[in-house]
Amino acid sequence: MQATVNTTNFDDKEILTDALASEKFAADSYNTFSCEAATPQVRQNFLSLLSEEHEIQNSIFLEMSKRGWYPTPAAEQQKIDDARVKYRNMAP
Repeated sequence: MQATVNTTNFDDKEILTDALASEKFAADSYNTFSCEAATPQVRQNFLSLLSEEHEIQNSIFLEMSKRGWYPTPAAEQQKIDDARVKYRNMAP
């Protein structure tokens, strides 16, 4: 009996989309870990890792944006104004 090998070919867009999702998950995890670190040294280590993840995530985002796979349309002025009011009212 011969084993069946399941192979899936991913295109560049799928690979980058998966990589970006993975980086977002890693950054979220490192952020939580740094907030809950038991010692300053452990916290600093997680903050360093978090910074690295942000750089990697940004590189992937820029590549996807350059290829038109992650469009970021300009915000409407009304939405900008609404956000300003919302967060200004939250300030102490």
